[in-house]
Amino acid sequence: MTRVCCLNNISSKGTMLLGDQYEMVENLADADAVLVRSASMHEMEMPDSLLAIARAGAGVNNIPLEKCADQGIVVFNAPGANANAVKELVLAGMLLASRNIIEGVQWGHDNRNNPDVAKAAEKEKKKFAGHEISGKTLGIIGLGAIGHKLAHAAAALGMDVIGYDPFLNLEDVKMTKCIDDIYEQSDFITLHVPLLPDTREMINAESMAKMKDGVIVLNYARDLLVNEADMAKALESGKVGRYLCDFDNPNTLAMDRCIATPHLGASTEEAEENCAVMAVEEIRNYVENGNIINSVTFPRVDKGVKEKAVRLGIFFKDTDAMEEIRKVLGEDVVGSMRGAYGYAIADLEEAADLAQVEAIAGVYKVRTI
Repeated sequence: MTRVCCLNNISSKGTMLLGDQYEMVENLADADAVLVRSASMHEMEMPDSLLAIARAGAGVNNIPLEKCADQGIVVFNAPGANANAVKELVLAGMLLASRNIIEGVQWGHDNRNNPDVAKAAEKEKKKFAGHEISGKTLGIIGLGAIGHKLAHAAAALGMDVIGYDPFLNLEDVKMTKCIDDIYEQSDFITLHVPLLPDTREMINAESMAKMKDGVIVLNYARDLLVNEADMAKALESGKVGRYLCDFDNPNTLAMDRCIATPHLGASTEEAEENCAVMAVEEIRNYVENGNIINSVTFPRVDKGVKEKAVRLGIFFKDTDAMEEIRKVLGEDVVGSMRGAYGYAIADLEEAADLAQVEAIAGVYKVRTI
């Protein structure tokens, strides 16, 4: 029986897929697997029994990745499961910014007690006249699952789309190899990249100086991609017309022309269901077959459904370990490395001498399935 602990509410669309061989437990100390959304695990003690953690979402900053990797705990995420939800919020953000919708709604609210509000609205509406997004240029930085979907949706709405991604070259999106093209040509710029040393505060005074006056910047990815002090100055000067983000904090809420939402990017019933289903499927595939798909700590290694009597999952750190593992277990071994961490799967007709496998230089955990 595999014991599963949910650290947050996880959609029943996912948990119902666990089946009879899984038992829900309340305490992490009793768990073989964890399903989590936003709960921080950095200060939690990981039990020796823990095999895997599946984040029902894309970001994993609430999980101690290196600590888990060192213990042979596989951390999964759900890339792309919430992509449509974020795409739709970005589209909504562009429309909110272009058409002054929030200001118009607020005017109506402020004048709700005026019996002649309908007549007054006809006079006042010109104050809220905006622009159509059709025919404007959208620059997308990061063409992963979200950026790719957004590119197609924006093009369908009549926008000219330019994409920049140093790791991807998509044939169905107009791409540029120079990020300055995005800055210089775009009426709207939207960010869809992870937070890395190279992307931290990539939107700053220097990059904004290259942008069109009145550009609209959208950040529904990570708050630290934008230097908020520089953004406040750019909004005040009019260099940036609007800043839309998914991060309520004292800085964003103090910016007059910032439209901030309280982290609503993946907050749809459909996205939560999709993430839960993907997370549970990843857990089951690993627990039952030893396969690793969509891990952020270990390489993708997929040997399909377990058919032989014994399957071993082998964790290692030495680049030469794979050769030694094949010498001990035969050539029917698949494996790879991701950074400093490696994983291999071996199928056997009968139980192996685990001590011999564990003695291989670099091997630090062996799991029998």
